[in-house]
Amino acid sequence: MNTIDIRTVNVIQYINPLREGGSLPAIVKADDGFLYVLKFRGAGQGKKALIAELLGGELARAIGLKIPELVFMNLDDSFSKTEPDEEIQDLLKFSVGLNLGLHFLSSAITFDPLVVEVDAITASKIVLLDSIISNIDRTVKNTNLLQWNKELWVIDNGASFYFHHNWNTWENHLTRTFPLIKDHVLLKSATNLKEASSHITTTLNANKIKEIISLIPEDWLENEADTMATSDMRTAYETYINTRLNKIDELVKEAQDAR
Repeated sequence: MNTIDIRTVNVIQYINPLREGGSLPAIVKADDGFLYVLKFRGAGQGKKALIAELLGGELARAIGLKIPELVFMNLDDSFSKTEPDEEIQDLLKFSVGLNLGLHFLSSAITFDPLVVEVDAITASKIVLLDSIISNIDRTVKNTNLLQWNKELWVIDNGASFYFHHNWNTWENHLTRTFPLIKDHVLLKSATNLKEASSHITTTLNANKIKEIISLIPEDWLENEADTMATSDMRTAYETYINTRLNKIDELVKEAQDAR
């Protein structure tokens, strides 16, 4: 039985697009009265980016990092009909159905490594998390971290698990490490990788990983271009994460060498 409870809410108001993201996420209001940053299934990387966002976010939460609440968001077809901007209109039209939302952290500011010092254990956990999920998008150019209420919050994990964009070759990724960690925005602060790795391997046991993967809506795994069965995809995600955890000492060494 799942102990992680992801709520499902309905979008009742499209407020405005966030144009700094390539996939045009938007601030929306849901029927629970809260504001969310909505990630659209009809955007560039489609449902696979939502899967990466969901898995990366809940793995981060499981190891004790701060993540805005993730919710499933139903979007109906009424919004595209009243939207004057053609690009947004198309996005809304192709995103009818179940999308993913992150609780909007009002007045949060983008993390600036030159201004804010991050404690070594938090930095180390984030660096190792991104090595595990192969997240290519937490760099100085695009930190995908927020400062809110004097705490560091992890957002935007949609560029992770990039092996799933080609299921024919996904197994080739099992033997790899993650050399791109050299560009990680928190690498300099990650001076406690050993302690972070033992915390991560204790927390992320096989049951927890299975539980997080079971959260993926079946509909997100279905894709005309993919011939692989959705149950095999779930197994692949599970195998990938467990394989990364089994080689965490290699990932630690790689990050230490890069630093």
